[in-house]
Amino acid sequence: MRAVSHRLSFLADPAAFLAVAGGYLEADPVLCSVVASIAQREAATGQESAPGSPHWYLSIHTPSDTVVGVAMRTAPHPPHPLFVLPMPDPAATELARTLHRRGEPVGGVNGALPAAAIVAEETARLAGVTVELAMPTRLYELRRLVPPTPVPGALRAATPGDVDLVLDWLDRFHRDADLQAGREPSPQPPFDPRLVASRVEAGRYWLWWHGSRPVHLSGVNAVSFGAQRIGPVYTPPEDRGRGWAAAAVAELCRRALTAGARPCLFTDQTNPVSNHLYTALGFEPVVDMANLTISR
Repeated sequence: MRAVSHRLSFLADPAAFLAVAGGYLEADPVLCSVVASIAQREAATGQESAPGSPHWYLSIHTPSDTVVGVAMRTAPHPPHPLFVLPMPDPAATELARTLHRRGEPVGGVNGALPAAAIVAEETARLAGVTVELAMPTRLYELRRLVPPTPVPGALRAATPGDVDLVLDWLDRFHRDADLQAGREPSPQPPFDPRLVASRVEAGRYWLWWHGSRPVHLSGVNAVSFGAQRIGPVYTPPEDRGRGWAAAAVAELCRRALTAGARPCLFTDQTNPVSNHLYTALGFEPVVDMANLTISR
């Protein structure tokens, strides 16, 4: 039997995972921002992102026990896709084979290329099915802000009275993003009002106000190992093209940089509007990623 050159360590406890992989996450906090922020949030609250669904964190170890990759399965909605960060190709193949051996169905893989594609393709091969690209994505980081053209208005934190508006715009965000990218809108599960309300209380959603009304929504995550991820970013169709999104994202980035954090965000590579906006602000690409579905 072929010897496995990398050891795969699955952990259900996010605190235990952070104890093992924290140094790896901290060494590249922008690349690892999604895994780190979710693990830290679950460890702090003691609550899983998706109770009753597949749930684990994974660290990849060399024979000398050095961590050389991480992945997780914490997605709250079917098909509960894996989230995979860069790892050696043999480890990505072994991850797919390990899940197959233990009978864990995998309906999707998101994350960094080529690791995510290797996991998805090996999973599909073992199951006799196919892989489809749902969305090509890209991770960006901003190191130096290029200020946009000033526009009237101001950025204000969403308040409990704004929860219904935030919920509505979050629901519209995914549909409109698909349309902007030229895709047929895909069904999305509704956002949990309690979760959105808690994020509003925590200062995670911001509105750009013009005069007496809000015209734009930007989200921001808690700082994790020095990185702060921005998103979602949404302007209703009737208010687009007026610079609200650039102004809001620029102000959130300015605050992050002033506080010593590293702003980052994900884009849909097929959406030319958002990609142009972010590169104009000074965002630079970090790694190409993809959301992949596995047909069964």
